[in-house]
Amino acid sequence: MKPEIVHMLQELNFTEYEARAYLALLDKSPLSGYAISLNSGVPRSKIYEVLGGLVERGEVMVSHEEPALYTPLPPQELIRLKKRRAEASLEAAEAALEQYAYVASNRENIWNINGADAILSRAAETIRRAEGRVLLEIWPEEAKLLEPELRAAAGRGLDILMILYGELEFDFAQVYPHDSSAEITREYGGRWLVVSADDREVVAGIVSLGTDSRAAWTVHPGLVMPITEVIIHDLYIYEIMQAHRDTLEATFGPDLIELRKRYNFGPNGYSMAMKLGL
Repeated sequence: MKPEIVHMLQELNFTEYEARAYLALLDKSPLSGYAISLNSGVPRSKIYEVLGGLVERGEVMVSHEEPALYTPLPPQELIRLKKRRAEASLEAAEAALEQYAYVASNRENIWNINGADAILSRAAETIRRAEGRVLLEIWPEEAKLLEPELRAAAGRGLDILMILYGELEFDFAQVYPHDSSAEITREYGGRWLVVSADDREVVAGIVSLGTDSRAAWTVHPGLVMPITEVIIHDLYIYEIMQAHRDTLEATFGPDLIELRKRYNFGPNGYSMAMKLGL
């Protein structure tokens, strides 16, 4: 009896003894309680209590004869049963917890998120909650990971507007490529992510440092408003550059590079500040 399979069944809410009894029945059935105890290693003093729990949950069936014989629910049926119960439990929990809305004090808090996976998970949840539009500043690497949530949001009728640092085509979103993608990536030495949902919730931070990535999530209007305006400002710049590129580049250089140089924080300032966590 493989320990990893016993552990897997424990992950499905079997006790160790229940898992052993069920696997013994998969190997051979029908069996009496005594035989199951011998084949599974479950103590005889516990076997009928264990089988009673499995029978009560419908995961093992018992005959009405003497001695009683037991047979397991086939694995495919067991998995379907577990899925139905899990889905029912999750739906019940969702309904029960809806009454616990975010308290007003959350509007005053800024929550730290550590690690790229956790940041992307919070961004995905923010997108799932959006009702009107989602604004993003993002690199292709993270955009691809968030594509299922973004595509689903577009399917719900939301506007998806994306400032993209790189190249990527999404047929469901309005994608605005940033002119200085390569230059910005070099300056910062990494990638960040900004998601604004309905101008009322924001996730923003560095996502290219793996477990050392850091971001913040907030519904604080004093931060949501200016962070959202940064994205909108970049959309303005995109439109202005499309209409007046020749004139602007004649004054400020290709992709307005002279402006970037004017306000850079030293030659390596951005990347150094990011690495130091400043």
